[in-house]
Amino acid sequence: MDFKSAQGAKWNGGALSYVALTYSVGWWLLFSSSSFSLWLLGSIILGHSLIIAAYLIHECAHNSIFKDNSDNAFLGELLGWICGSCYGEYEDIRYKHFRHHVDNDDVVWFDYEEFFSKHPFTYKITRWLESLLIPAHDLIMHFIMMFSSFIIPERSSQRFRNSLILLSRGCVFSIIFVASPKALAGYILGYLFMISVLRFMDSLQHDYPYHLTLFDEDTQPPNKGDSTWEQEHTFSNVISWRYTWPNWLVLNFGFHNAHHARPTAPWYTLPELHREEFGEDAKKVIPLLPQLIIYWKYRRYRIFHDAPNLKAVEGKEFLLAAQKGKVTGGNAASFLTAF
Repeated sequence: MDFKSAQGAKWNGGALSYVALTYSVGWWLLFSSSSFSLWLLGSIILGHSLIIAAYLIHECAHNSIFKDNSDNAFLGELLGWICGSCYGEYEDIRYKHFRHHVDNDDVVWFDYEEFFSKHPFTYKITRWLESLLIPAHDLIMHFIMMFSSFIIPERSSQRFRNSLILLSRGCVFSIIFVASPKALAGYILGYLFMISVLRFMDSLQHDYPYHLTLFDEDTQPPNKGDSTWEQEHTFSNVISWRYTWPNWLVLNFGFHNAHHARPTAPWYTLPELHREEFGEDAKKVIPLLPQLIIYWKYRRYRIFHDAPNLKAVEGKEFLLAAQKGKVTGGNAASFLTAF
């Protein structure tokens, strides 16, 4: 496997080494720690290894790590086993994300608004759990991902693979449970940490509506190829504008305008690319504080975007409203759930 550049070998090699180290240390702490504080630390460390693994899958989907695309695909598959997105095929993830960029659209199969409308009790429970900051909406999406070949007719050909993975991972987690229930509990907490961070970062990056065209390539997306519209409806939710290093915690995923301006640009170039493309004006990004306010204040309203006293906005008005903490944001837009 050849990295695309010497700089890529440094940054991506470092990120991959970090995943391997923190994944191992996290599990070791979960199994061996006798104190709650070390157990919790292990869960956080393990959870962050899953987060970085997930963002490296995103890099693989853009073929930005290795020179050979097949090597990117192999690594993406491997990382999927680490962060639990392996039940379907890696190509499902890459294809859906590719459509997102090419179509300038949120291209999906699952109509979650219709689902919750038809199942009001499930919606009520989901909304209650969301009020406790438990990512219930996204857990439903991850559940569908686990059984996708049995739920999505277009992926029925994957049922044998899907069954083998369910069986193998089920056996592994059963062994972990027998060996150490507290270790399995720590993994579950770490997994919830990963889901929460991924959706926090995804929540404000677009104001795209979703369309049920994932398996319909004949419908012409209304904004396909319109880079001006794409940038007006894409937003950068950075962890820090003043300092670079805090953004490494999510592989610079918050510099989303730069990513959409040049999708194949590797993650470690995005802060500089953002400044080249959009300048040094901090008013063009959403700071961390309003992101946190939105995530907490509107946690019960992100499914239907029905928070009281908030008007519907888009484009430049969305950016200004988000900077003031006056949009709901969204759920369930993770690139890991490819439907």
